[in-house]
Amino acid sequence: MEAEEIRKVLGWCSAINMGMLMVWFLAFVFARDFLFRIHTRWFKIPEERFDEIHYSMMGCYELFVFVFNVVPYLALHIVK
Repeated sequence: MEAEEIRKVLGWCSAINMGMLMVWFLAFVFARDFLFRIHTRWFKIPEERFDEIHYSMMGCYELFVFVFNVVPYLALHIVK
């Protein structure tokens, strides 16, 4: 695979992953009660812990997207 192809793949991966993060965030903001009801059917967790879990996981997901998609994309773009 050429570096240009890898750069394009990383660019699309970054866009798709950030889109998924936005969908997750918007679902959490606008449908939080619905999500909480669904999750409490499966797990017994208080509301504060539910918020903490989602906020922490969104942060981890965003960090992984930046480390494994955005930074390599920018590095390949700079080297180009």
